[in-house]
Amino acid sequence: MGEALRRSCARHAGKPAMLIPEGSSRRALSYAEFYERVRGYAGALGGLGVRRGDRVVIHSENCAEWAFADWACQTLGAIVTPIYPTLPADQVQYIVADCGAKLVLSGSSELAGRVSGVSVALLTGSSDSVAGRATGSGLSLEEFEAGISATGPEDVATIVYTSGTTGTPKGAVLTHGGFTFLCEAVRHSIPIDETDTFLSFLPMSHIFERMAGQFLPIALGSTIAYSKGLASLAREMVEVRPTVMLCVPRFLEATQGRILDAMRKESGLKRFLFEATLRAGSRRFHGQASMFYGLLDSLVGAKVRARTGGRIRFFVSGGAALPEAVEEFYFSFGLLVLQGYGLTETSAGTCINHPDRNMPGTVGEPVDGMELKIAEDGEVLIRGPGVMREYWHLPEDTAAAIDAEGWFHSGDIGEKREGRLKITDRKKDLIVLSNGKNVAPQPIEGKLRASRLIAEAVVLGDRMDGCVALIVPEFEALRQAAGMAESEPVSGSEAAWAVVKAEIDRVNKGLANFEAVKRFALLDAGFSVDTGELTPTLKVKRKVVSEKYADVIRKLAEG
Repeated sequence: MGEALRRSCARHAGKPAMLIPEGSSRRALSYAEFYERVRGYAGALGGLGVRRGDRVVIHSENCAEWAFADWACQTLGAIVTPIYPTLPADQVQYIVADCGAKLVLSGSSELAGRVSGVSVALLTGSSDSVAGRATGSGLSLEEFEAGISATGPEDVATIVYTSGTTGTPKGAVLTHGGFTFLCEAVRHSIPIDETDTFLSFLPMSHIFERMAGQFLPIALGSTIAYSKGLASLAREMVEVRPTVMLCVPRFLEATQGRILDAMRKESGLKRFLFEATLRAGSRRFHGQASMFYGLLDSLVGAKVRARTGGRIRFFVSGGAALPEAVEEFYFSFGLLVLQGYGLTETSAGTCINHPDRNMPGTVGEPVDGMELKIAEDGEVLIRGPGVMREYWHLPEDTAAAIDAEGWFHSGDIGEKREGRLKITDRKKDLIVLSNGKNVAPQPIEGKLRASRLIAEAVVLGDRMDGCVALIVPEFEALRQAAGMAESEPVSGSEAAWAVVKAEIDRVNKGLANFEAVKRFALLDAGFSVDTGELTPTLKVKRKVVSEKYADVIRKLAEG
C-alpha cells in the first residue's frame, strides 16, 4: 500500500487528501502534506523500535492520527493489528498477545491501561506521543522511500481479528497485494474517482471502513472528511457535502426511524406530501409508473437530499444484510443505497452493486478479478487475490477455511440472481425444526426489525415445533403505542405484548407457515457490546444471547 500512497501523493500533490476537524472548522491537508505527515510518523515509529515485520497494534477511537500511523506502518513494512476501542480488557489482551505485538498505540490513557506486558505509546496528546515525536522525525526522504520500495505484494499488511460471533477471534492475515488489487478492482467495478469526497464515520478498526473508507480513497486520489462522531454526523453531512458514504444497515435503519418519528408529529400538508412521496417512490422502486413523482420529489425529496449535503451519489451499505424495505425508503427520496458484500477474510471487497444496474435484495456482482460459486449445500465460496493468506498461527483453521483449490468457504448461504449474489443466511445459523424443516432466521429478523417498534429480533427454533423470537423493542415507541408509563417494564405488559404481536402477525403473513414466529418474548434490556450480546461491528452473538436467555427460550419452546 505504500506504493499506492506514493503514487497518489505525487499525482495529486496540491489536492486535499483529508479534511480534519479542528474545533468548529476543518483543516484541509493536501496530498503533499499528507505524505510528509506519514513520513514523520514513520520516523517516530522507527524511533520507538518498530522494524519490518513487527506487529503494531492500533487501539484508538477514530481520528486522523489513526490513519497517519496506519499508513506509516504500511511504508515501514510493519504489520498493523487494529483493535476496537469498545472491546473489554481481556479480549484486548488476548489479541495483543496472540499477534505478538511489538508496540501498542493507544488513543488514550484509559485504553492504554487495558494492556500489559508490551510497550505502549499514546497516539496523540503529549510530546512523548507518536504525534508529538512525528514533528521532529529524523527519517530522511530517501530512507522513507526505500522502505516503501522494499515492500512487495506478498508482504503482510495487517492482521485483522474476526469479531468473534462464533468463538475465539482469529487473526486474518491480509497482504499488501490483496489491498492494492482490490483498490484497482473496485475502481473498475463502480464509478468512483479522485473527484469524490468520502465522509468517514465507521470504526477504522473495521475492515470495511479501513479498506473502502481509508485505503481506497487515498489510492483513488479522493478526499476523506473525518467525522467527530454520530452526534455531529447530521451537521457534518451538510458541511462537508460528501459524494460517497460508507454505512451499515443499523445506521440507515436508525436514521429512517428518526425521520418517520419526526414526520408522525407533523400534521396537515407536510405529512400528506411526505406520505405521498413514499407511495410514489415505492411504485418507482418496484418498476411501476408514478405520475406525480417529479413534483413530489421537488417538494419533498430535494429537501431530504439537502440534509445529506445535496451531493450524495450513493451510500454503500456493508457489514450485514440490508432490509429491502430500508433501501426502498431511501430510494423514494432519490437516495441510492448500494449493497456490497465481503468478509474480514476477503479484505472486505468481494461484491458490490453498480449504480446503473443496482438489484435490490442482492449484494451485487463480484468485483473485477474475484470469483464466486455456490457449493452444493448453498455455501458461498470465494476465490481471488483479495482472499486472506491464512489465519495467524492456525494452520488447521486455515485448511478448513481455504480448500486445496483456493476457494474460501465463507460460512454464508447464498444464491445467484442474474449474475448477482443474494445472501440468504449464515450456514451455522440455519434452524432445523423438529419436523425437519430448515429455516433461515436472518431474513425473518430483518422483516421484524423493519417495524418502528422493534429494535432487535433473534429468531430461534432448533428442534422446536416452530420458530420463536426474542424481541428487544424500541422502548419509547412501544411504551407510547401501548399507553404505558415511561419506565414501566415491557416484559410483563399485556398491552405491549398485544402491540408487538400485531407487528409479528403482519410479518408472518408474508412467510411460509413453517417460518412463522409462533411465540415470542419481550426483553427489558437492549443488546450492547458492553453487556456481551453484540460484537464491535454490532452483530448479534447468537450463542451469548441463547445462553443468557436460556430460561426464557425454554419457556417459549414449551409453549
